[in-house]
Amino acid sequence: MTQPHEFGFGTQIRKSPYFDATVRWGAKQFSVYNHMYIPRDFGDPEQNFWNLVNDAILCDVAVERQVEVTGPDAAEFMQMLTCRDLSTMSIGQCKYILITNQAGGLLNDPVLLRLGANHFWISLADSDILLWAQGVAVHSGMDVTLHEPDVSPLQLQGPKSGDIMKALFGQGIGDLKYYWLRELELDGIPLVVSRTGWSTELGYEIYLQDGARGDELWEKIMAVGGPLGLKPGHTSSIRRIESGILSYYADADSDTNPFELGLDRLVNLDMEADFIGKAALQRIQHEGVSRRQVGLVLDTEPLTGPNTSFWSIARNGTTVGKVTSAVYSPRLEQNIALAMIAVEASELGTALQVTTSTRTVCATVVERPFFDPKKSIATA
Repeated sequence: MTQPHEFGFGTQIRKSPYFDATVRWGAKQFSVYNHMYIPRDFGDPEQNFWNLVNDAILCDVAVERQVEVTGPDAAEFMQMLTCRDLSTMSIGQCKYILITNQAGGLLNDPVLLRLGANHFWISLADSDILLWAQGVAVHSGMDVTLHEPDVSPLQLQGPKSGDIMKALFGQGIGDLKYYWLRELELDGIPLVVSRTGWSTELGYEIYLQDGARGDELWEKIMAVGGPLGLKPGHTSSIRRIESGILSYYADADSDTNPFELGLDRLVNLDMEADFIGKAALQRIQHEGVSRRQVGLVLDTEPLTGPNTSFWSIARNGTTVGKVTSAVYSPRLEQNIALAMIAVEASELGTALQVTTSTRTVCATVVERPFFDPKKSIATA
């Protein structure tokens, strides 16, 4: 009988300020993201999903490391890094942005937080953007300072998260708008709170600014939230695939451009400001793309977990792409997947064949996101 793999902890991978607390509260498995351990299992992924969509969960996402950009040229430098127009971004606002390379490929899809006129945090997906930004800065001629601050986020997500936040911070937090932030304290613990998250449920991210107080912060939130239905949890693959949220290195990488992902709205080629990859993205927009991301429904018995490898997709015996993320949604009672496939096979209703790790199954191209496409839950 094959024995399960054990996860070894070493000093070369960092532990978050919440690591010990998550172990006490039932974390059973960890993965690595941005060179840091992240809890990926609290016992039952499906129960974690229902906890998220019905009540609330608290997730250690300290792996969302921050790149802090300050200095007289910080705003100009940030615009050079992203294809999204930042000219109207206000202090206290957050934006989902794309960072592209000179070929128009996606290097990261972070959330950008503007804390001051020349003070930004880039809240990262899983790639080394601090190194990229430092390299760009060396040759930019701009007066900027870049470093990774002592900032570690938690995610409080789910329909009861608003009530828990009011219990923690007072009724005024209910006025915080979607994709805006506030600087707050909780019993003297310095925080930035934003109404954002990786779930498209009502949710908040709580950015701790003193790593020595991580255990204390976790316990305070659980103590207040527990009577209101809060459970410890982990970011839900089920919910993020339902929502069509990207997972970097799975659904996109440096060879994937925004147009293939249907993220045209985040590419502002008409703005006067230049940015890295602008010429390449202008060319790609003019020429069109040969592949694009689609949603699939897989016609087979419920998957027992997310895919751990890319699955080949064929049409009439010819390979046309790959499944990048797949999972069974208990709410939709369907196997759903994100896939990158040839344009000619991407029309809604197209029948395809997917070779999973165990068999070949039928699949159909469908609309994505699979649930709440207008984000009415998160923005309410």
